[in-house]
Amino acid sequence: MSTLGAVFPYELVVGMEVHAQALTASKMFCRCGTDYQGAPPNTRVCPTCLALPGALPAINRAAVEATIRTGLALNCTINETAVFARKNYTYPDLPKGYQISQYELPLCEKGYLEIDLEDGSTKRVRIRRVHLEEDTGRSVHQGHYSYIDLNRAGVPLMEIVTEADIHSAEEAYAYLTRLRATLRALGVNSGDMEKGALRCEPNISVRTLEQKVRGAYGTKVEVKNLNSFRAVRGAIAYELERQVGVIEAGGAVVQVNMGWDEDKQRTVLQRSKEDAHDYRYFPEPDLPPLQVSRAEVARIAATQPELPGAKRDRYEQGWGVRRIEADILTSETQVATFFEEAVAVYGLGDSKPQRLATWMTGELFRLLYADGEGQDLRQIAAMKIQPGQFAGLLRLVDDKVINQNTGKKVLETMYASGDDPQVIVEREGLAMVSDTSVIDEAIAEIFAANAAELERYRGGEEKLFGFFMGQVMRATKGKADPQAAKARLAELINS
Repeated sequence: MSTLGAVFPYELVVGMEVHAQALTASKMFCRCGTDYQGAPPNTRVCPTCLALPGALPAINRAAVEATIRTGLALNCTINETAVFARKNYTYPDLPKGYQISQYELPLCEKGYLEIDLEDGSTKRVRIRRVHLEEDTGRSVHQGHYSYIDLNRAGVPLMEIVTEADIHSAEEAYAYLTRLRATLRALGVNSGDMEKGALRCEPNISVRTLEQKVRGAYGTKVEVKNLNSFRAVRGAIAYELERQVGVIEAGGAVVQVNMGWDEDKQRTVLQRSKEDAHDYRYFPEPDLPPLQVSRAEVARIAATQPELPGAKRDRYEQGWGVRRIEADILTSETQVATFFEEAVAVYGLGDSKPQRLATWMTGELFRLLYADGEGQDLRQIAAMKIQPGQFAGLLRLVDDKVINQNTGKKVLETMYASGDDPQVIVEREGLAMVSDTSVIDEAIAEIFAANAAELERYRGGEEKLFGFFMGQVMRATKGKADPQAAKARLAELINS
């Protein structure tokens, strides 16, 4: 793929639409359960979500609250009146022949999300709107037949739409990762893209510098239903190159909807792009306008959790944790909870939070990644090690009961068994050897077994000191206090 520099003088312009299923027990307009994952087809349905004659919708209060929470976190204005509308289009997985959504009067609008860029700067991506609608069913294609599963039809869906403020695949990735972390921290969406709970649809265009000066845009192409950040990056990079190629060849980019072929790493044509008038929006006659009081918004705002950005700043500025570790530790609520509980036991002084952060993002996450499928840090919540035990392990290292290498081995045993670190050290005889007589005895045996190397060292080949130090640690099975062993070796080898 071409880089941005290779397509100068064109600018990439991306607006992002994200569909996020709200975490509610029941569907948007009926009481059917939202636990459709793995359920037999068409078993989470009722007359309302099947659109049978006479069935009427009723608004899910929990879905409305989840959307308000999202809007507040994205610095949006929460409108006092929101109107549901019928969005008309005919697909097999849409039983009514229309979707109940919001159009002219959404629940939330005019917000922003701050993202961090690779050069260390920040950027504000404007949020045009966050509105509430219902999800569609699902088409299943097998051989020459297509089947419809309506279990998902009617699940509450928040649509989060940005302005065209994104100008690279990297910025898109930064926006999406921060948005997903925010939604998870709020508890309003699982963020599970592989399960369809979070789906991305970038609107991609390119424009010349002359168009940019005039405030004009190129023709946008929407890539539908991307279910991984990798696919978003790939689709943006591919469309950038494709559209520039069309323009350079004297052609015109056509406004269409595209899909993403993961195997071929390219976009593929799906259908012509609809405009708003194609959907024939009009207010939903079976639902009254949604009225949101300022008191209700204030109540929800007062119960908002600490968001990832604020938490990261607290770790960095208040606890002295480096930005790189603070970003990782605040990427998932479960990780931040484990870290904070460990800090509460371990303490805040003497750079202790940073030491905890280093061990967590290094040794502990290495075990998590090796044990799980993919790199989902949320699995830390099911880990056998408790935060207090993790802090206890670091105390043993700090107090020189064990050395750092032994600490890593103890951590592996803790991860597999859940045993307390002190119990493991005592049971397996791993306590560090600081007795100089034991160290002196090991050094004497090493000198006797490596007389030639000892003579070479004393003849000026000082690099052999590392060899002898390694032999000391091996002879003591890694349990020698490295500082004490190094001091005694330096004294005896030069005597």
